Amino acid sequence: MNTELRRRAYLDAMQVATWLPRTELPFAAPSRAELLAPPPAEVPQEAIREPLAVVAETVRQAPVERPKIEVPRPGVQPHQAAAEAPVAEPEPIEEKPARVSAPPPRFSLQLLRAGDCALLVELPTGEPFQSRDPAYILLKDLLRAAGLPDSPQLLGEPVRWPLLVRGQMDQGPEAALEFVQSFVAARLEEQPSACLWLVGLPAIRFAGEGDEHSYNRELQVEGLGACWALPGLELLMDEPTRKRELWQAMRRTRQRWLAPAQS
Repeated sequence: MNTELRRRAYLDAMQVATWLPRTELPFAAPSRAELLAPPPAEVPQEAIREPLAVVAETVRQAPVERPKIEVPRPGVQPHQAAAEAPVAEPEPIEEKPARVSAPPPRFSLQLLRAGDCALLVELPTGEPFQSRDPAYILLKDLLRAAGLPDSPQLLGEPVRWPLLVRGQMDQGPEAALEFVQSFVAARLEEQPSACLWLVGLPAIRFAGEGDEHSYNRELQVEGLGACWALPGLELLMDEPTRKRELWQAMRRTRQRWLAPAQS
């Protein structure tokens, strides 16, 4: 440590913020010019008191304004004068309805591919499928019944909403719909499919623009083509009676992806 750094360390330890050396110190930084400037001259108290006395004198001499009393005109009664004066009606205030933004939906979707079909599947736990997950085992059973490979391939990372991004990005339902459809359309443009499975209500709502009434039905979605809406895997496990309607719908729909393979 050199001399200047040691000197500054001592001053910091003694809590000395400003100081001036009596003699020129070797290797010391030059002093700041504002520290060497002479202090400002003090203003005498008489100079301060004199303007205050003038202000006080002015306040005492200020005339007091008396309130004006309006004398009514002869022959005009006070109530008549009030009636003659026009009364301005208040303008109506147009109330605008407050715009309430919808809360962002929460879901996790995984895009898969099995044979000539693409599958947009709701992840029941929000995490990718594991080989021993009951929902994944049910999905494999559905693929075998549909005549498709039961080991689907992943197409990208899961889509989780709302997105973890900074800023004031809109993450309401309309933004979620636009994002999911754009994501799936980009993957299908790379690898076209004969049919897109929409498994689960979030997949149906934010890719197929449908609802729970769309279960087991075929949908035509602009940019995505032919889609087939299925109940969620967790819903099928909780309500096994839904599987019967699903099998009946699959018999009609499976020709869409089996016909190209048979030809």
